[in-house]
Amino acid sequence: MDFALLAVSLVSFLFIVLSAHRIGQLATHLHLPLITGYLVAGILAGPFIFHFVGRADIESLRFLDETALAFIAFAAGSEMALDELRGRFRSIGWNTLMQIASIYVICGVAILLLADHIPFMRDLSPAGRIAVALLSGPILSARSPSSAIAIINEMRARGPFTKTVLGVTVVKDVLIVVLFALSTSISASLLTGRSFDLTFIVLVLFELLASIGLGLIAGRVLGFILGTHWEDRLKLPVLLLIGYAVFALSHELQYWSQANMPAELHFEPLLICLVASFWLTNRSPYRSEFRHLLHEARTPIFVVFFTLVGASLNLGIVATLLPITLALYIIRIVALFIGAYLGGTAAGDPSNFKRIAWMGYITQAGVAIGLSKEVAIAFPDLGVEFTTLLVAVIVVSELTGPIFFKTAIRLVGESHLPKDIKDDEILDVVIVGIENQSRQLAERLLEHGWRVKLLDTDKTHVSSAGDNGHRKEQWLPQISAQSLTQIIEPKTEVAVALLPNDENSLKLCRILYEDFGITRQIARLHDYTLVDEFRELGVHVLHPANAMVHLLDHFVRAPQLVTMVFEDDPEHDVIQVTITDPNVDGLHLRELILPDDVLVMAIGRRGHSIVPHGYTNLHLEDELTLIGPTDSLEEVALKLGY
Repeated sequence: MDFALLAVSLVSFLFIVLSAHRIGQLATHLHLPLITGYLVAGILAGPFIFHFVGRADIESLRFLDETALAFIAFAAGSEMALDELRGRFRSIGWNTLMQIASIYVICGVAILLLADHIPFMRDLSPAGRIAVALLSGPILSARSPSSAIAIINEMRARGPFTKTVLGVTVVKDVLIVVLFALSTSISASLLTGRSFDLTFIVLVLFELLASIGLGLIAGRVLGFILGTHWEDRLKLPVLLLIGYAVFALSHELQYWSQANMPAELHFEPLLICLVASFWLTNRSPYRSEFRHLLHEARTPIFVVFFTLVGASLNLGIVATLLPITLALYIIRIVALFIGAYLGGTAAGDPSNFKRIAWMGYITQAGVAIGLSKEVAIAFPDLGVEFTTLLVAVIVVSELTGPIFFKTAIRLVGESHLPKDIKDDEILDVVIVGIENQSRQLAERLLEHGWRVKLLDTDKTHVSSAGDNGHRKEQWLPQISAQSLTQIIEPKTEVAVALLPNDENSLKLCRILYEDFGITRQIARLHDYTLVDEFRELGVHVLHPANAMVHLLDHFVRAPQLVTMVFEDDPEHDVIQVTITDPNVDGLHLRELILPDDVLVMAIGRRGHSIVPHGYTNLHLEDELTLIGPTDSLEEVALKLGY
């Protein structure tokens, strides 16, 4: 196809992509995955319904396909941060190995037994049928890190079960790409009738090691690009260009070796890109920037890729293979159950985890579809029929998997949605002194998920109308440990004293510290006479007049920061998170993968404030002060503690 026709195909397809993006958003309103909308848009625009995209157009746009495949491999490798997986290596390792083995064996045998009922396999030789089973194994074993992360964020899930599922999902996709490279080499020999001798084994190992070596080289090239002072709008296209170049050079090398060498060389481009990404994530200082670029490009790349996949689906073959599709889907779930149960048993996981672990591994998406597309490119004789069958299974898994995973998270009690939160998981604050300011403070804290109790020694200040869910107003007969015991929750974290008398505030703070162990206290003072006594208790004191002067001073010298902290900035917030996740204990701050738009401003440890830097060690019960967008801060809070 000449350049003019290619340009027309590309522009036409970009208009379809814009529509696919809108259809994907509509799918989310129907509680369906985004990629389902993209696939549907591609099917509608493809050569089997509205004919907006023809078969020739799909073939001419293969460069978009391969660029997206490289991006998917980059994204999969970037999730493989070894720092975040420690502490669950045993469980992750056994679950990964057992699941891959069970799917390879059970699904492979099932495909061989069903071969006579699969149209494109009927005329294959026994060796060809084995090749199809070998190629299907890695694809049916693959998971979807992006889907898993989306569900975990949606459910606000936190705990050992969630961490294991995410770890297995990430590690499995890395191993799957390696196994796919091996399966491709073996299948190529089976389909061409080449014998399995020592030369073949050496060639396969050479191809695997060479792909890993090329991946390390590609990683260093990407690291050089990321280390430049170029803007993101330049770095991102270069990153995608390098990904496409990996695919193009791999294919050219295959064609050249086929014509000029006694053996055909096949360096797996997905493995090369994945190794490059893995190296960048774990062995370079550019992990954060790399993940930021991937995040920026994720949506447009996924829209393009899944729309193309939908357009290339042969609906006639889908209808013919529907019974086989459903049979493979059910067999895959059985294999997942067996593999997850055996893996959990070997790792010593709790019995309730072993019984339902399979529910967390059903969803498939980018990597699985990418591998199936690779088969269509590497083995044209299997091509469309093979890809259509596997993509159909993947789509069914994508539609049903999130429902199962959400159910599993609820069953193990690791969901932290508001309606799922237990009383002792909610942060409690007691505010003593009911007035307009204290009620406004209570409303702000309620918006951030706190449970608020307002107390006052003057019964006329207490309003029963204030009792709504997690906010209650109560009368405090006297400032004494006995009276407070009847009112304050045992695990109250914070106390605020807004009494009109500083002596009463000091008495209150001393009781709350000595009898209730509340170390985080704030007191509003009316003069500075007793300030030293308050500070001896570790109370944060606020004098309205001086506070106003300090605030005005910061407005003059650092207006942007003060605006974010003290004014109603809808885009940013400041929170303090206490580290309770034991897997974070001992990590350096630089090893903690945080959203790019979140900044650690300070670390509190046993009453002392630490100015953070990359090599600051984190420990349990450290209190991190964070600034950033609300959604990102919630993600960090779920990751670290409360």
